[in-house]
Amino acid sequence: MQERILSVDIMKILERLSSSSGRRDNEQNRDLAKQIAAGDDRDALDECAGILKHSKDRRIQSDCIKVLYETGYIKPALIAPYFPLFLELLASRNNRLVWGAMIALRVITEVIPEEIYGQLPVIIEATEKGSVITNDNGIGILTRLYGTEKFSREVLPLLEEQLRICPARQLPLYAERLLPFIKREDVALFTGLFAGRLNEIEKESRRKRLQKLVEKMNKISS
Repeated sequence: MQERILSVDIMKILERLSSSSGRRDNEQNRDLAKQIAAGDDRDALDECAGILKHSKDRRIQSDCIKVLYETGYIKPALIAPYFPLFLELLASRNNRLVWGAMIALRVITEVIPEEIYGQLPVIIEATEKGSVITNDNGIGILTRLYGTEKFSREVLPLLEEQLRICPARQLPLYAERLLPFIKREDVALFTGLFAGRLNEIEKESRRKRLQKLVEKMNKISS
């Protein structure tokens, strides 16, 4: 007999969050996200988003944004309706909420690319001002938009600019994420950009990793 999935909305979300049990890890938040995704529980997500907006407790806020984007990892479309909330959080003074919101925006980029594209000035501003995680996911958003047919050409110069000014140590990660989307006509641009910044990378293992990725990119145009 198939196990019945209980809707999380009949439970108290607050009681299910990691911080409510005094735990410092995120296991309960991940478990909650898995159950929400399995049951397509939009009521639970609404409650979680409401708590996030109105709670003054940073631990609870952190738990709620975690539940939202962890749910998005599993089913991105489920958290797409909270796009306005994620965008609003980019201006938060709480850095945890800023980078959590940027993760969520990256996750839903392929679900609502038009909406994401329309807010790129806000997203890029937050990317440039934010932490490493914010930067990673902001560039991830540009990479995913570059990978779409509709916005590829418009996003290309924006992505190129961010790759020129981002911390060099992150370039191997960004090149790795870009590789599945790169277009033949853009290979020379990106390989030149990455090769030109190799000497900025202090750690040898990272330089070698980026060199290998550049070689893979070059094979696309051959």
